[in-house]
Amino acid sequence: MHRFYQEQYQLNNGQQNRYTTGSDAVGLTQGYYDTRALPIYQYLHQDDHPKYAIADKFFQSAFGGSFLNHQWLVAAATPTWPGAPVANHSIIDSNGMPTSYPLYTATGPVLDRQVTQVCPSTVPGRACGDYAVNTIQPAYQPFKGSPQLPPQTGTTIGDELSAASVSWAWYSGGWSNADGDVGAPGWTNGSIPGTCTDPVSSPNPVYPYCPNKVFQYHHQPLNYYASFAPGTPGRTHLRDEAEFLGLTQSSASACQLNSVSFVKPVGLENEHPGYTGETRGSDHLVQLLTAIQGSACRTDTMVVVTYDEFGGQWDHVTPPGQDGTDGVADQWGPGTRIPALIVSPFLQGDFVVDHVPHDTTSIVATIEHRFGLAPLTTRDAAVRDLSSVFKAQ
Repeated sequence: MHRFYQEQYQLNNGQQNRYTTGSDAVGLTQGYYDTRALPIYQYLHQDDHPKYAIADKFFQSAFGGSFLNHQWLVAAATPTWPGAPVANHSIIDSNGMPTSYPLYTATGPVLDRQVTQVCPSTVPGRACGDYAVNTIQPAYQPFKGSPQLPPQTGTTIGDELSAASVSWAWYSGGWSNADGDVGAPGWTNGSIPGTCTDPVSSPNPVYPYCPNKVFQYHHQPLNYYASFAPGTPGRTHLRDEAEFLGLTQSSASACQLNSVSFVKPVGLENEHPGYTGETRGSDHLVQLLTAIQGSACRTDTMVVVTYDEFGGQWDHVTPPGQDGTDGVADQWGPGTRIPALIVSPFLQGDFVVDHVPHDTTSIVATIEHRFGLAPLTTRDAAVRDLSSVFKAQ
């Protein structure tokens, strides 16, 4: 279980001792997994591996799950739903929990919904108001079901890159099929109008929207923003992952990649529990790294590999802000530690372990400092960028 209020209960002000009671997965949260057999481990330990660093104090920006942490990756902020219906607001008990689990019984009325509790907060330190913190659908295609979050109008890192004329794109696995981009790179639904022919499309699709059955709508953070609505100039920056791989293949003599690329694999290849396997996701990660390292882009490209959130797993390292732990923190996070890998030809040594505290917005801060962009919010203004590993220039 990885949701907004639940993770704060699990962290227990830095004691890290409620991951089992605060989860529907109970004992699985304490699992131990030997990663040495994974394709990415083998890739990084082969004789000709690229120079890489492990950031061992890298935390997810916000408490909770994928939706909110994708938002923090692009906007360093929590989305809002002004005037959200009461039915969409969470209700938490005296321990800050919005529901019961096999090993936890709520102490009062609870409701686990998409939006924070109504103000004033019933538990000190727990966020309240009209903030979307758990999975909710975007206002624009592609989306699946309801409720849908009203279009967001805040500034994103994409807006800043475009304003500065820095080339960039968000490449998502399965995007062309889901967005109805017939014939575009990544489109796999043939040329018969009105028919989604790919056998792994979602049940009962409405052509031309032919999403993969495990396409993750809430993993497309920019699709929640008005500046990236269908028909806007910003929409042209939302592309399919197949196009990214195609650009690496055409980069034999000169790198064809944009200055900034975000790559989000489709559900079958993103290592997320529940709808894919660790090995399949790791295989795909190696494919992406091999594509970059096998092109001219390898000479001047910094690659950051990380995860949106902790997947519900226990960790012993206390995040900044918990029990007075040093580091940048606020009412939104950071949450539990997550893996982070940095690949760059300019690293000092073949393998580096970095012990500086970072969170997901450190990626945003790195981009801002590299291209002279203003901070989006107070968090990315204060957080450490990745220059402790490598200073991108």
